[in-house]
Amino acid sequence: MEKTAIVLGATGLTGRNLVEELLKNENYTKITLFSRSKFGKDHPKLEEHLIDVLKLEDYKDDFEAHDVFCCVGTTKSKTPDKEKYKKIDHGIPVTAAKLAAKTGAECFVVISAMGADANSSIFYNRTKGEMEQDVMEKSISNIYIFRPALIVGDREEKRFFEKVATHAFKLFNFMLVGNLKKYRSVRSENIAKAMMHVANFWYSDSIIKSDKINELAAKYDGRN
Repeated sequence: MEKTAIVLGATGLTGRNLVEELLKNENYTKITLFSRSKFGKDHPKLEEHLIDVLKLEDYKDDFEAHDVFCCVGTTKSKTPDKEKYKKIDHGIPVTAAKLAAKTGAECFVVISAMGADANSSIFYNRTKGEMEQDVMEKSISNIYIFRPALIVGDREEKRFFEKVATHAFKLFNFMLVGNLKKYRSVRSENIAKAMMHVANFWYSDSIIKSDKINELAAKYDGRN
């Protein structure tokens, strides 16, 4: 079956890995990117829209695909203003899901975070939880919410504390067993592969945590 895909956040760590996986997958004939900056690679399957993603609804006529992947997200350090943070981490995914529902997308996949909880007293966890709730309300056949713990990979921007935490998690991952597996760090390329797996082979659960992300990535590798 020939498919099309939309990716938001293609220039980020996980988004970049995801686009590379989509380009390799023969099922996808067209990948549309909505982002502020160019992906930096020419490919016949790629179509880029350089836009203000906070105004995504202005581009609703171009927002049509079988699968929609939202890898958009910011951090407290990059976006200390809470109002702007919410516009990014809540507003963009919810608007994307709204447009995906209107145009008949079959699958919507979004990256959230471990600890997301709409009832949390912590603003950042609450924002992610509210985003999840609002996305799940949209009329899309298959919605998957990824809740990774620490995401590791080769970032262009170097975050000192994240780098320290990455090394620490490498040491302690093997100690996180049983119910603690969900706290394991997960590589960005594994998130991308797991997103590809659920979009192409479906999955029984809507909420997918780090341990399941790694399992699904391995399954995707095994089928490709």
